[in-house]
Amino acid sequence: MKLSVVGIGPGGKDYILPVAQQILATADTVIGYSYYFQFIAHLLKPDCECIGKDLTEEEARAELAVNCCEPGKHVVVISSGDAGIYAMASLVYQYASTRTDKEIDLQTIPGISAFIAAAGKLGAPLGHDFCCISLSDLMTPWPVIEKRIQAAAIGDFVTSLYNPRSKKRFWQLARFKELFLQHREPGTPVAIIRQVTRPDEQITITTLANLRIEDVDMFSLVMIGNSQTYQFKNHLVTPRGYMARKPQSGQEIQDESFRQIASQLKREDVSEADRWAIMRCIHTTADFEYEDLYLSNGSAITQWHKYLKEGGTIVTDVTMVQSGITKEFLKKYNANVYCYLNDEAVLPLAEKEGLTRSQAGMRIAIEKHPDALFVVGNAPTALFELCDQLQENRFSPAGIVGAPVGFVNVIESKLKLQAMKNVPYVIIQGRKGGSNVAASIVNAAFTVNDK
Repeated sequence: MKLSVVGIGPGGKDYILPVAQQILATADTVIGYSYYFQFIAHLLKPDCECIGKDLTEEEARAELAVNCCEPGKHVVVISSGDAGIYAMASLVYQYASTRTDKEIDLQTIPGISAFIAAAGKLGAPLGHDFCCISLSDLMTPWPVIEKRIQAAAIGDFVTSLYNPRSKKRFWQLARFKELFLQHREPGTPVAIIRQVTRPDEQITITTLANLRIEDVDMFSLVMIGNSQTYQFKNHLVTPRGYMARKPQSGQEIQDESFRQIASQLKREDVSEADRWAIMRCIHTTADFEYEDLYLSNGSAITQWHKYLKEGGTIVTDVTMVQSGITKEFLKKYNANVYCYLNDEAVLPLAEKEGLTRSQAGMRIAIEKHPDALFVVGNAPTALFELCDQLQENRFSPAGIVGAPVGFVNVIESKLKLQAMKNVPYVIIQGRKGGSNVAASIVNAAFTVNDK
């Protein structure tokens, strides 16, 4: 005994797949919605038994089909479109799985679904991710359908609607429109495809805002584009990507990264120069917490830009900060960067004064470059030394970047710098920071007027 579930396409005789025609030609009994027999009658054997049912009798059709199965007999259940999409296949298989007393040879023959046929008529609306949603709540609770509508709208899927409207179910499409307009632009292209592939086919292209609910009925499929879909003549086109192409060069990748960072920033209490420095900190760490950790006193970044482009001097606490400052910027402005951590005078001074190497390095740097921009990206002891020397008025730096990282004395060193009122500073508050962040702040000062 053999049972086939066959998709007969959307209605046009040319849209019935050859494999479906072959299966129908061997059927002894065909069961389906009465309206559909007009599309396949010419394909059946003269003695084929045709059993028509009403539109709402899907479960009865499935049960009848399984019960009709007998040895040597081929039973076919027909569905419009594809038999597996909102159609009879699942019901037939479900019921057959309960009949362990019958060894039925089951098969599903695919068909051209209405949304595929409609897409062909429209041109290229399914160029990117898409989904189908049935607005019929006869078998699915409306709250579930509404969740799926919300997900499709938020996910920016091209969306095809089955069972969009009937005489009894007239409000669902209006609710769909209301939900989609919460997440889609009013001008989003929408197509109403009625009786697709059939003699009285009619296609209307409109927009989400102008979608007329009364123009839709049960013979219609509604297709809503995504945010990239556009109308070209009588076609809808959905590009395969959200950009013409992905960034290729290093500069393109960096520009796109900064664009994405900028779109997610929230602080409104910072200057454009500080905003640029924040973006560079986030760019080097991929950590948006730096937006909240960043603190400056006034126009430090702008002042440093002027200082650096006039050939200023930078002093760092470790060579990693020195290495992170872009050489191109140093060359462009004839600026210099120094790190005295490994200077031959550091160790003797540290042993003599009971200092750490970082402290000793900063003490030597202060003597040699009292007006430099001092950048601390590692050692809190280096920042403490700068604050102590500054408090005793032993030098007058162009500014201080306080971004040491770690646990012991890190927060305290930054709070001490924050208490200094006579020096431009940028501080990364809390325990976070590091050489890469400190270097990014300097690079931001170099480029603040070039972005």
